[in-house]
Amino acid sequence: MARTAAALHILVKHQTLAEDIIKQLNKGAKFDVLAKKHSTCPSGKKGGSLGEFKKGQMVPQFDKVCFTGELITPHLVKTKFGWHVIKVLYRT
Repeated sequence: MARTAAALHILVKHQTLAEDIIKQLNKGAKFDVLAKKHSTCPSGKKGGSLGEFKKGQMVPQFDKVCFTGELITPHLVKTKFGWHVIKVLYRT
């Protein structure tokens, strides 16, 4: 069972924008460019990088994707903060 993960994310207010970002990523757009342009999270300035974090550090919906979702594939998750496009880089 993984104890840490590293991920990138883009936080937006609307589901339609999050879905559009995923479409752009699937067409080859760069995650860091989209994060800098759209993310309302301070991590957006760093290309969406959250670095490495421990299981349980993030809100439950976010945590679940980071520790069970497919790596590298963009995921769409709704939390109390808004809509997240999450790309899990690795787990340890």
